Amino acid sequence: MGQPLNRLQRGFYRDGPSHRAGADVSFADIHKFFGLRGITIGKWVSAVEQQLAANLFFDALCDLADILQVPYVTLGLNQTLALAFGSGGRKGVSAHYTPVKRELALAKNAGAGSLAHEWFHAFDHYIAPKVFQINQTGAFASALSLSSKPLRQHPLNTCLLETLHTILLSPIEGELNPLMSSSVAMDKANKSIYFALPQEVCARAFEAMVQDQAIKNHFLVFGTKQSEWAQQGLYPIGNHRLAVNRLFSKYFMQLGQAITYRQETSG
Repeated sequence: MGQPLNRLQRGFYRDGPSHRAGADVSFADIHKFFGLRGITIGKWVSAVEQQLAANLFFDALCDLADILQVPYVTLGLNQTLALAFGSGGRKGVSAHYTPVKRELALAKNAGAGSLAHEWFHAFDHYIAPKVFQINQTGAFASALSLSSKPLRQHPLNTCLLETLHTILLSPIEGELNPLMSSSVAMDKANKSIYFALPQEVCARAFEAMVQDQAIKNHFLVFGTKQSEWAQQGLYPIGNHRLAVNRLFSKYFMQLGQAITYRQETSG
């Protein structure tokens, strides 16, 4: 009787266009194709696992770029974002983004499905000084959207601010929308401050938007509809979810168009 398959070897559901035509890719390919700053692979990741993971990451990142309608190289955030797989993990944490290192890390056997969430953290951090007039490091645009920091005037920034406010704020002044109310309730139950942090609420809203698209990839995202967190109201639902999805799609489509135009005119 053989060894049981680990999570990578069991595979992940995916329904989307072919990006590799059945060929294998390497993490070096991923580094170049998506414009990443660097990639670190843990020493306990075998050659077989590394190959499986490279194919999964490549497909998932291609799917994400297609969903967002941005050039693939955009996902590297102007070569500022680093990726770690099976390396630099935190005890009890399957995936995380570290602002000081600008690094997105996924655990070898437990980080799958968190890629969209963590990528949005990286984007949220990267875009903050481009949206708001700030000098601080480590800030997230989502959190700054609730502050008095002045906005850098640009149609894209206005669109992003509208998106963040739609996620975080209620149309009724002085009240919490259902998403924030559930997030606050979860923090109270856990005696913590985590679920209601603006950056976490917005990352979960981004996850929901990604999962709702026609392209399905469970290595990229899953769990925003039927999971325990979903049942506890930690993702947008109903008309709120539709509104957030529409605004996210509008913002990233316009961002992609702006990047493509700049690339074409500067080339």
